[in-house]
Amino acid sequence: MPNPIKRTVFFISDGTGLTAEALGHSLLTQFEDVEFRQIRVPFLDSIEKAQETLQRINAQGEADGMRPIVFTTLVNQDLATIIHQADAFCLSYFETFLAPLEVELGRKSSHTVGRSHGTAESSEYKKRIEAINYTLAHDDGITDRDLEESDVILVAVSRCGKTPTSLYLAMQFGLKAANFPLIPEDFDRGRLPGTLEKHRSKLFGLTIQPDRLHQIREERRAGSKYASLANCRYEIAEAEKMMRREGIRWLDSSTKSIEEISATILQELNLR
Repeated sequence: MPNPIKRTVFFISDGTGLTAEALGHSLLTQFEDVEFRQIRVPFLDSIEKAQETLQRINAQGEADGMRPIVFTTLVNQDLATIIHQADAFCLSYFETFLAPLEVELGRKSSHTVGRSHGTAESSEYKKRIEAINYTLAHDDGITDRDLEESDVILVAVSRCGKTPTSLYLAMQFGLKAANFPLIPEDFDRGRLPGTLEKHRSKLFGLTIQPDRLHQIREERRAGSKYASLANCRYEIAEAEKMMRREGIRWLDSSTKSIEEISATILQELNLR
């Protein structure tokens, strides 16, 4: 296999840069034979910073012997003009999408910096904070109180990805996500924990390949029965059997990202 191509990528924004990175990453991941060196430049909000960044981009291109790639979400046109003078391949989120949208809607956009992320006073922001607090308080079956407030309840054996998925749902979508571990006592009883029965419509299950679960658990508790391949096979088989019997929708998280898992949960449970 030939050596991968190496390119430097700048993510430039007058805000946090989250939108620029999200756009850039979604495109760059399509090029598996290219190695990207990523440089983040958030809060670029002055002519001086723009000129410094311009010099930085050009210097990096000279050092690499290849022009950098630049993703920008700069709202201020004066700052954007400076950055676009760079000897680089520039992709502007607002020029690519916002300008055509203005034409289609027949309206000028507000061109407000950071508008996509809201403010600490916005209702969406407060909703997300509430969801995060709820999710942390209901992690790994810590409590079964207030489950009626939950939007989704994840169930799975230990180390299938319940916690990171729950937090992603809370942080990204403002959903109150509780999660409960399925343990050997549940398998012995042959039924779900009693507190989950009346919330069946909110349940979603995760599973994983036994070999992968064995690897993950070995990193946590090497040589233990908990991490043994035989035990992993047993727990996974019993958990899947229970989910099929109880009619719980579920997916295999072995090769899926948190974003993919979350998107599936949103679709399957029709969450907004």
